[in-house]
Amino acid sequence: MIKAIKVRLYPTKKQEELMFKSAGVARFSYNWGLYYLNNCYKDNKKSLSIGELRKVFTKLRNSNEFPWLKEVSAEIPQQALKDLGEAFSKFFNKEADYPKFKKKGKCEVSFFHLNNKFKVENKHISLEKIGYVKMKDEDRLPVGNYKKDKIKVLNPRIKHNGKFWYLSLGLEFDDMEKQKLTNESIGVDLGIKDLAIVSNINKPFKNINKSKEVKRLNKKLKRLQRKVSRKYDKLKSEKAFQKGERLTKTQNIIKLEKEIKLVHKRIADIRLNHIHQTTNAIVKTKPSRIVVEDLNVKGMMKNKHLSKAIGEQGFNKFLTILKYKCEWRDIEFIKADKFFPSSKMCSCCGTIKKDLKLKDRTYKCPNEKCNLVLDRDKNASINLANYKLVV
Repeated sequence: MIKAIKVRLYPTKKQEELMFKSAGVARFSYNWGLYYLNNCYKDNKKSLSIGELRKVFTKLRNSNEFPWLKEVSAEIPQQALKDLGEAFSKFFNKEADYPKFKKKGKCEVSFFHLNNKFKVENKHISLEKIGYVKMKDEDRLPVGNYKKDKIKVLNPRIKHNGKFWYLSLGLEFDDMEKQKLTNESIGVDLGIKDLAIVSNINKPFKNINKSKEVKRLNKKLKRLQRKVSRKYDKLKSEKAFQKGERLTKTQNIIKLEKEIKLVHKRIADIRLNHIHQTTNAIVKTKPSRIVVEDLNVKGMMKNKHLSKAIGEQGFNKFLTILKYKCEWRDIEFIKADKFFPSSKMCSCCGTIKKDLKLKDRTYKCPNEKCNLVLDRDKNASINLANYKLVV
């Protein structure tokens, strides 16, 4: 089983300089490779393989033309050229557009680290040509020499999010110990008022976007965006720009845009953390199966009144995370049919209420013999729990 791990790094100023240099070399190598391949095809009408391109780059690195290339690990530019090869493969398979040049300040600040050169000890990790970097791990990374101990590491990358440094990688583990599961089947109904309503949990999982902190950050974001917009308007009024002419940003605009980026990142982190906490709480009840709705999120986003709220909830991310956590614990994960009437069906007698509207938050069974009165979302979650039996 492969498990993704993300670790916060605390480099010194000198180490941080080397990290930025490494990311710069990775960006330079990618752009150099793309430029070389474009020219090669233009001149000879032939494409060059990535293996041959890497040999040409090795000669360039060993020459004195760019001496600063030797200040970082040799694996960083080689992996950047491999990434370029993968980008071309996706283009030829019609999975992505033609590769573009990476621009400083707009592309992701990251670089590769060879997977067998890690060494973890005393809350520090050894990075080639950078040294031992302090990290916040919480004992998720195995301690020891990864080359000597033959620990399988997949695609390790060091990344900078505009404020902090992180190490992200995949570790191959033996299958998790099988835990005893109950024979219970539970249903999870996703919504806008609350993120998730679970059939066996009385309290719904709240919509984090309605919390005090997210509201405060959204207000701050709105204020910063207005501020930077006014600065752009002022800059345009001072100089007469022709159509298509590029605008040179002032330092104040650059500072504001960096601050906006960090606020966006903070909001995204809060939402992702809430999804992880919710999915953990659901799988820890140890059911044998979990049934969710097969949501047509793309179609739901067409509703101009609800699209913003739906996008902020992150339903697809929630279902993806819940699915892999179920796979880890051998819990059966089922998506109910799109046309299954979980909201319109009575969870007690099975009567369908055809005239149920979106504004009706309480479900009242139309069957006179039943007369069930229950929260609409709770009723839907119970129907999802019984989905396999119903079908």
